[in-house]
Amino acid sequence: MNQKSSILSKISIGYLLFATTVVVAVFYIGFTAGKINGTRSIVPEGEGKVLNQGDMNKFAGENVDFRQFWEVWNLIKDAYVDQPVSEKDMYYGALQGLMSSLNDPYSMFFVPTEADAFTKDLEGKFFGIGAEIGLKDDHIIIVAPLAESPAEKAGIQAGDIIVSVDEKSTKDWGINETVLNIRGEKGTPVTLEVVREGVDAPFDITIVRGEITIDSVKWEIRDDGIAVVSIFMFNEDTTVLFQKAVQEILTEDVKGVIIDVRNDPGGLLSEAINIAGFWIDGDTVVIEKVGDVERPFRSQGAPRLAGMPTVVLVNGGSASASEILAGALQDFGAATIIGEQTYGKGSVQEYHEFEDGSALKMTTAKWLTPKGRSISNTGIAPDIIVEYTLDDFNEERTPQLDAALDFLKAIK
Repeated sequence: MNQKSSILSKISIGYLLFATTVVVAVFYIGFTAGKINGTRSIVPEGEGKVLNQGDMNKFAGENVDFRQFWEVWNLIKDAYVDQPVSEKDMYYGALQGLMSSLNDPYSMFFVPTEADAFTKDLEGKFFGIGAEIGLKDDHIIIVAPLAESPAEKAGIQAGDIIVSVDEKSTKDWGINETVLNIRGEKGTPVTLEVVREGVDAPFDITIVRGEITIDSVKWEIRDDGIAVVSIFMFNEDTTVLFQKAVQEILTEDVKGVIIDVRNDPGGLLSEAINIAGFWIDGDTVVIEKVGDVERPFRSQGAPRLAGMPTVVLVNGGSASASEILAGALQDFGAATIIGEQTYGKGSVQEYHEFEDGSALKMTTAKWLTPKGRSISNTGIAPDIIVEYTLDDFNEERTPQLDAALDFLKAIK
């Protein structure tokens, strides 16, 4: 079994869209990834017989009779108007229905093509528009556009509600259907109709799909002695790249550090814990809660940035692993949080890949900050609130970064 702990954030379009891209492409949504071997899914054939069915009723309650399932199956096969009906589509549809019954936007079943796109997103390279989408209050929303992606360059912003895709309404769509409609070949356009807070009417944004390659960490040391480290997602190379940034910071005359996780939809839990460990010395970074049982995850390694004046920049597109990092540093007083309320994803998912290429992602735990705070649906509240408006975007102003710089410069 190959397992990775991860906290993706809300489903990206693309698949990273942090889960949540083809980027568009993802479904970045916090999760613990794992692979189940020896559980091959077998599609029923013929007269409703299951090959290698095993003890089908082992976990069924008294009010569940699987004979009704096969009655419906056979009625579709015998009487549905448009024949033939694909048994595989029926089978996968039933599994998707099981997951949708949980009413959990982070739990879902992927058919093989969707599962393949999801895992490719975690590798940091895919085709799409470069935005993460999520489902919130029954609306398809942009969790975050990826840095320098086609979506960001076209003007897509975190919090935008997608009303339609190429004139097709998203009302009643789920994440998967939205992703399938937004994805497409490199160089082709897709038009999103969006609703944005502060704008009176919906408007169209046309985006040309491209190849999305994500460098998870970028940094610069400014002439004023302040280092700005941007984390775009928490993937498998994040700790290695962050270590390089820290090495450069420690060899220069750096007076303060800004960690920018704005529009970072999340990623691997282990990477968030590793990054927090540069400030937190062997203490709890995050608590996983299953029922009444709590399990702390502690930092390891040397806290090489402990005592360094630090600001973490956040916004509504900061989700999951980003919130774990911000929440931990806030709880320990290791950093000042500046920006806007974060997304509010406080759950952990397990990802299981089956032998036929399909996969399952399901919420198995909730997570809390070191002080036991839950951020589900509420997010991390900044210590200093600084908004970023549409006028700021149009005028290319950077009020949040400016506030962080002013804060660090004021420290004597």
